[in-house]
Formats: sequence, C-alpha cells, structure tokens
Amino acid sequence: MKKLVTGILSLAVVAGLGLGAALAQGEEEGGEEHAAGATPHYPIHKPEQQGWTFAGLFGHYDKGQLQRGLKVYTEVCSACHSMELVSFRTLEDLGYSEAQVKAFAANYEVEDGPNADGEMFTRKAVPSDHFPPPFPNKEAAAASNNGAAPPDFSLIAKARGIERGFPQFVFDMFWPYQEGGPDYIHALLTGYQDPPAGVEVAEGTHYNPYFASAAALAMAPPISDDQVTYDDGAPQTVDQYAKDVSAFLMWAAEPHLEDRKRTGFMVMVFLIIFTGLIYLTKKSVYANKEH
Repeated sequence: MKKLVTGILSLAVVAGLGLGAALAQGEEEGGEEHAAGATPHYPIHKPEQQGWTFAGLFGHYDKGQLQRGLKVYTEVCSACHSMELVSFRTLEDLGYSEAQVKAFAANYEVEDGPNADGEMFTRKAVPSDHFPPPFPNKEAAAASNNGAAPPDFSLIAKARGIERGFPQFVFDMFWPYQEGGPDYIHALLTGYQDPPAGVEVAEGTHYNPYFASAAALAMAPPISDDQVTYDDGAPQTVDQYAKDVSAFLMWAAEPHLEDRKRTGFMVMVFLIIFTGLIYLTKKSVYANKEH
C-alpha cells in the first residue's frame, strides 16, 4: 500500500513538472507571437509574490497596516470604489474603539426611509450601516469613469487572484496559496508604465502589464508618493500604499481569517491525536488475536 501511494505521488509530481514545462514553453511561444502581433495572454506579467503577515498556517493581520490601508481606501479609493458588503462596526476588529467607529461612520451619509410622508431621506451613518457607494447606480459610475464602472471592493481580494505559473502551481496542489488577490492588487497599483515600443493603447486608457483583462485599463494611476499622510512613520510611497490597501482589502474579503486558521490548526491536531488513539486501540484489541 505504501509503495502504491508513493508511486501515485511520484507520477503526480512528474506529470505536474511535465505540464509546467509545457506551459512555460507555451508562455515563451506566446510572448514571441505577441511580438509578431498576435493576441497576448493576460496578464502580460504575473504578479510577484509579496510577504504578507496573514500568509501561512499561523498568519495574522497587522492591525497597524490595516489601519493605514483603511486610510488609503478612504482618502483615495472610496471616491470611485464601493464596499457595500462591509459594515462600519466591523472596523472594531482593526483596533478602533466603539466611539471611534461611531465617529468614523458619522462622516458618511446614507439613504434611509421612507419617512411618514413616504419619502426617502439621507442621514448620518451609524456603525450598523455599510459603506455607502460613491455613485447612485452602475450607469452613473460608468459615465464618470470612461464607460467602465469601478468594481465593488468588498470581495475584490478574493475575486482577483491570478493563478501562479510553474513551478509554484505544483506546490499549490499540496499547500494552497491564498494570497494571490493581494499580490495582484499590489502589482496592479504599482505596475503602471509607458507602453513598450510598438504597443498602442486606446485613448483614455493606461498601460499596465499586470491588468488581468487587457494591456490597458481606464483607471489612471490612483496613487502617488506622499499622497496620503501616515501618522505612524511608515513610508509614504506608492509601494507602501499599495501593500497597505491590499492587506486591508484582504481583511474586508475575509475578516475571520485568523479564527479560521486557528480552528483549522486545532482540528488538525485533534485528527492526529485521534488517529494515534485509534491505532493504539486497534493494537490493544487485536494484540492477542492470531493473524
């Protein structure tokens, strides 16, 4: 049985290596075809793996980073992108007090009603409200952004993960990598550049080889150095802003990540102990039996 399992795993690894080599060769050929004018595969460049505190079996969120990411989102991203699935009261998980969350929510206005006259009205938000959208509807959002409605950010860090190439995807079969979304967001925010020679982009779009759908996107570079003031002395650079807001969006998409990992670790420990007890019980029961 042990030899059979070992053989199957060996075949899986060999098959994965072969498939990875084929994919790598295909990417190289695709790059050559792109140079010749063929349609490329997107993203043109794969996002680079970043070092996140919430990665790995014992990963956890850095509350200081999350607070900085919230500030970047509030001062930069919220002008175009909504977070309609995130309520203000969950910000207490970032280390804010109930009074601070209440004061933060009061900076926003939300639509409520109808009132006694059957009319809708606006009021200051309270902690139980969700982040209000910056536009009344998708049509208005698209009209204000070159015809492309900005996506909601509530689950963007889980929805925008880019599959990693060879050889990483082989290891991902046994140890899944779940930080592809933050890697992608960081790469996109820091990846704006001038198009290479011979590459033309449509008017009103901006070249970014990390964009998952095309070579260029309607969103202009949203952040620049020293755009957001940090109070904790963290670097005020595009790279730092991108890392902080990416971590914040990962928290928004999976606020219970730390609890999930703790629970998963405890379950694995229980299963290991339980398996050992079953084995010892089996040996005890059949100790005096003839085989």
